[in-house]
Amino acid sequence: MTYSANKGIDKQFYIATANLLNFANPNRTYYENAEPYSNKEYENKLRGISDLLVKAHADIIAVQEVWDSEALEALAVSLGFKPEHVVIPLASNDSASPYTQGRGAQNTPAVGIISRFEQLETTLLEEVAPKAVIDIPDIGPYKRFNRPPLVLRVNAFGQPITIITAHLKSKRAFFLRDEAGNLLEDMDDPNIRIRAKLRSLCMRAAEAASIRMFIIERLKHTREPLILLGDMNDVTGSVTTQLMTETGEVNYDKSMRDVALFDAARVQARYGWMKDVAYTHIYQGMPEVIDQLFVSEEFLPDSKFALGQVERVDYFNDHLKWDYADRVIDHGIIRAKIKLHD
Repeated sequence: MTYSANKGIDKQFYIATANLLNFANPNRTYYENAEPYSNKEYENKLRGISDLLVKAHADIIAVQEVWDSEALEALAVSLGFKPEHVVIPLASNDSASPYTQGRGAQNTPAVGIISRFEQLETTLLEEVAPKAVIDIPDIGPYKRFNRPPLVLRVNAFGQPITIITAHLKSKRAFFLRDEAGNLLEDMDDPNIRIRAKLRSLCMRAAEAASIRMFIIERLKHTREPLILLGDMNDVTGSVTTQLMTETGEVNYDKSMRDVALFDAARVQARYGWMKDVAYTHIYQGMPEVIDQLFVSEEFLPDSKFALGQVERVDYFNDHLKWDYADRVIDHGIIRAKIKLHD
């Protein structure tokens, strides 16, 4: 079913985010240096992801690293959704798609959203906001997102909510290459390595700042809630993540609550019991939370403008302890339970 303005039911829902690690149709090349999935490998990956996500019981699922809408629709159906609940324009397998002409994502995977709720509006953030454009060392102005964030406005039990999912530039060093993909730099030179990491940081910062500017325009002087979630490729307190949320600004200016975002894990009603087990990725041997979920003021229990609250936040990460060959995804799943007021 598709939820909309249903009456007489408990107004609560689960929302989750999951990086699906190059989820693509079988027998299709997604990266030139990666073998396509065989039919068997695809079925194993589909079943493995479904087994992980079914335990989240999510009504809204934001996903990253998806190459084909058909694969995501198959996953959605396995979880009890309908194909039309899937929104992933940049990985479309529909030949009428103005973005892909039916070929799915090209060169880089896409983000998407699966939602049981009625879809009111869909937007892609393809261009970096002009005031967020910066020069990347040795490259020039960074004007377009590498993986455009997806904005989906839904009708949750009669309450419009804006959902944004993003997959920001990773921390991986960005080395210069020619058009054929050949390296133009010495990867073993430590100074070049640092400069390549600086490029990645600048890209991620520009993306974060651009998302922030969009969020401010959405939230300014409105009472419609917003949720930002996805793979931010840095921890909650990092400069780039805080560029998107500006949570700390509230300490100095209470009026900032109108446009700031808040870490769902820290504003949940049951905060405390989970804080020592939270991680969503293991980077260079260290567990960290780089997949995040933020909410606007309307989900703060102490706000006079509260329309609901975050009841609890859970991290599904046991599969990250498995041998790498047995993992169908390499990120944990974060899920929030949100209850709307009557």
